[in-house]
Amino acid sequence: MFHMKVSLFSNTKELEHKIDELHDKIIEISMVFKKAFHLFLQEKRSSNYRKLSKEIKLIEHDADTLRRDIESQLYAQNLIPDFRGDVLELVENLDKVINEFDEVAHQFYIENPDIPEVYHAKMKELIDQVCECAENLAFASRAFFRDFSAVRNYSKKVYFLEHESDKTTAKLKESIFASDLELAHKLQLKTFLSEVADIADLAENCVDQLLIYVIKRDI
Repeated sequence: MFHMKVSLFSNTKELEHKIDELHDKIIEISMVFKKAFHLFLQEKRSSNYRKLSKEIKLIEHDADTLRRDIESQLYAQNLIPDFRGDVLELVENLDKVINEFDEVAHQFYIENPDIPEVYHAKMKELIDQVCECAENLAFASRAFFRDFSAVRNYSKKVYFLEHESDKTTAKLKESIFASDLELAHKLQLKTFLSEVADIADLAENCVDQLLIYVIKRDI
């Protein structure tokens, strides 16, 4: 199982290009999100952060357009009919990850939470884990269309990074609730931590489905 090196695409280069672009959007938005969050820790809701937040919104908008184009093409041209349902679900799940990046970045801008410096290092660690998790999801999904043998390796990285992000989140929450911060402040930080961690959770859910698709094709 997971040994095949095949492509789902035959005479569908335009569709292949659009799905590749969607994978690129996940990688792009994770990189900008990481940069934005590291900047937020330094400057909070600055004009520079606003620019990066807008950039994230544009990437999310482009990804939505790509998703709709892919869905339309799959139906209108009856492309890869045997696996169309799986591809549609996968594309929707990938888009959910992108949307979550945008939602979290927007919430940071709206609420402008005060994150004490003592938590900055661990917060950066969490962001790095979550972004790397999403990037490996993009690699795993790209491999699904090209080389099944690589899907499992990238999926393992997603699972590992999601687990690590869970541990980092738990340590941060424990430290925050053991501090002298006001309860409302603690709860606000807890909510933001959960929202950031949700990105990795969505990536893990997407990989769960991706591996099911691979098994179905490998039978």
